[in-house]
Amino acid sequence: MKPPYRITTKILNLISSISEKIGEVKSARLIKPPTELRKRNRIKTIQSSLEIEGNTLTVEQITDLINDIRVLAPQKDILEVKNTIDVYSKLNKFQVYDINSLCSAHKILMNKLVENAGKLRNTAVGIMKGDQIAHLAPPGKMVHPLLNDLFKYLKEDDDIILLKSCVFHYEFEFIHPFVDGNGRMGRLWQTMILKEYSPVFEFLPVETLIKEKQQDYYNALGKSDGQGESTLFIEFMLDIINSALEDLLKTQRLNSTNTDRIEFFKDLIGNLEFSRQDYMRHNKDISSATASRDLKNAVKNGELIKLGDKRLTTYKYK
Repeated sequence: MKPPYRITTKILNLISSISEKIGEVKSARLIKPPTELRKRNRIKTIQSSLEIEGNTLTVEQITDLINDIRVLAPQKDILEVKNTIDVYSKLNKFQVYDINSLCSAHKILMNKLVENAGKLRNTAVGIMKGDQIAHLAPPGKMVHPLLNDLFKYLKEDDDIILLKSCVFHYEFEFIHPFVDGNGRMGRLWQTMILKEYSPVFEFLPVETLIKEKQQDYYNALGKSDGQGESTLFIEFMLDIINSALEDLLKTQRLNSTNTDRIEFFKDLIGNLEFSRQDYMRHNKDISSATASRDLKNAVKNGELIKLGDKRLTTYKYK
């Protein structure tokens, strides 16, 4: 059966807004953001997704772990971070429509954190809120058939992928297919699905905005449970996705420093020679004087090599 939800005016407006922003992302050539921005966003994603689950490590500590610098923190928290770094580094190796691939990702994510990492649960489980059961998941014997149905919907239904990513996220949390790690796996797999819609989502820190609205996230899950459909959760997640894209575009629009503009252009032009006019075509909001100053400083800092003179001047990244 197709998972239940309604198409609301808010959902339609958000889908339209997201589509417009994806078009702007493409025109700004941010489908694959610059290297440093990708790295920063990946670290923010890891830190935010784990903080939602109670991990204590900061962005700075996670950066140190990535750079093989020793960090003083609880060993469980360090292991969670290392596992998450590992699984996000392998996103392109997982198959988004394959349950076995989902289990492989869970095995990496929960390695040495739970005994049954990578295996679907076969026992009953309830999600506690204080001393109350907030959600009683389906019985263990129903997990595999429910997950099969969900993946069939994901692969075969005619819904647009934006919608399916949100529906999948909600239904995954409802099924609660693993003993532990379901929250971070649900967010991870929605990223996997969104990558099918646009490559920009591989490095878009959607989890950072979820963390900032963590209680709203849980409320949307709870209210959707109460209504027996995922409509409210879809609205919430589409709003988060829309905001994440807006933040990415603001980063581009507000890049007022020489360093940021030079870094963005490096990923675009690669090793090719280029002129000041080429640089300005990509940075349409700056004057010719600012462009000249950017390029002059980059040459002075050793980032660029200057070739030729006057009107024949071209540049190349070292």
